[in-house]
Amino acid sequence: MNDPSMRASDPHASPDYSEEAARVRVVESFEPDALEDDPELKAIVKFAARLCNAPVAQVTLVEELRQRFLAGEGLEERETPREVSFCAHAMLKPELMEIHDAEDDVRFVDNSLVTGPPGVRYYAGQPLISDEGAPLGALCVIDTSPHPDGLTDFQREGMAVLGQAVMRRLNSRRANIRSAREIEEREERLRRMIEGVPQIAWSADQASNFDYFNDRWQEQIGTEPPRVAEDWRKYIHPEDADHAFAQWAVSLEKGLSFEEEFRMLHADGEYRWVLSLAVPVTEDGGDQVRWFGTITDIDEVHKALEERDLLAKELSHRIKNIFAVIIGLATLKVRKTPEHEPFVRELTDVLRALGRAHEFVQPSGGIAQEKLLGLLEALFAPYEGGADKTRVKVTGVDADISARAATPLALVFHELATNSAKYGSLSVDEGHVTLHVDDLGDELALTWTEFGGPPVEESGDEGFGSRLIEMSVRSQLEGSFDRHFLKTGLVAALTVSKEAIAR
Repeated sequence: MNDPSMRASDPHASPDYSEEAARVRVVESFEPDALEDDPELKAIVKFAARLCNAPVAQVTLVEELRQRFLAGEGLEERETPREVSFCAHAMLKPELMEIHDAEDDVRFVDNSLVTGPPGVRYYAGQPLISDEGAPLGALCVIDTSPHPDGLTDFQREGMAVLGQAVMRRLNSRRANIRSAREIEEREERLRRMIEGVPQIAWSADQASNFDYFNDRWQEQIGTEPPRVAEDWRKYIHPEDADHAFAQWAVSLEKGLSFEEEFRMLHADGEYRWVLSLAVPVTEDGGDQVRWFGTITDIDEVHKALEERDLLAKELSHRIKNIFAVIIGLATLKVRKTPEHEPFVRELTDVLRALGRAHEFVQPSGGIAQEKLLGLLEALFAPYEGGADKTRVKVTGVDADISARAATPLALVFHELATNSAKYGSLSVDEGHVTLHVDDLGDELALTWTEFGGPPVEESGDEGFGSRLIEMSVRSQLEGSFDRHFLKTGLVAALTVSKEAIAR
């Protein structure tokens, strides 16, 4: 072989594999059983025989006790003992080993393959070396007649190229083995992880055929798992089933994540509230391939929330009853003192408005209010001075608000209005307040300005109301709160996140 670049690219045996056990482990890593009579290797040896004008060609791997023929041309034997192997010598050479006449070579003259069948006289073997540098075997050509002139430079170069082709096939096989093993190991780790989670876990194809459930299904439900979507109906409470199936149909059709709470029949015969979540998994090309989901028992949480809501509604009911009792007592008293009727009428109007404002801050919900200005107007209704006198004037832009944001907003402005009624502008007849809402892009700025009230000054002490406002604005409304005590009255500047009050 005259091409220096070809010679430089061939791997050489490494001294790290002088220990036979280490070398044999590398040979075994190719799992040669699956490579016997490999079509690609058979094509290589057939061409090698023609290239070198030899009747026999073989790809061999030298194991601990035998020489193994993976693919061959011209021989029926599949192996020979290692002690008579020519390739065991060739694999240790840096380049092709050629024996013109074995009867003239002291290493092989007494070899049983020379003195007996098949009567080897000529041998040329291109060493096969792994990427790690471990000698594996050889690509060899054999003849029962001597070849005094040996191989030409072209033939030697061809054998080197074919040897590289053999190693590419062997390396490809080993890479596939390693990839498959890594996938199996990852799948096994994933399976163990899924089996270890406390939730029921499942998978399904895009046609809603369910093909996997972890052991939690059997433990919690106690029956054979469903195989198609309709099988789920016997486990879902009849009152919840139609809605759950409709949501699943939408998710399946549009490839959207699924999230639904429903009551599910368990092994003890009881229905328990569960949270069902599922996500579609897509390939790089975007084609939907599988669904993965979990079912989490939320029965205790659900019951706790129901108890909390029941308690909140009872508390709200009792608070509103207090307003009703006070209004009733005032109405009874005024019958004995008619001269106080205007005052009582005004007082009862205020109490009714306060009861309405209370419905915004009760934990269980209350009046559904979806606009900021509407909420503010309802909150300030108790402080109006009649048809001809507006005590709190709200101006500026409107915005959507969620039920979640209504509570902190109501708490903040109820606290400001209450303080003003006690100590500020709303505590005197001639006082009034403006609340202006500005759009700042991602935020809203709300400016509370008091006029006409008694002189105010900062006490330096932060009361509970101030801490409540700070906490509500910063943590729940993702904004800021600042107060200024001017000669004309209090100015409170708030900013709130649009996203926070809308979600």
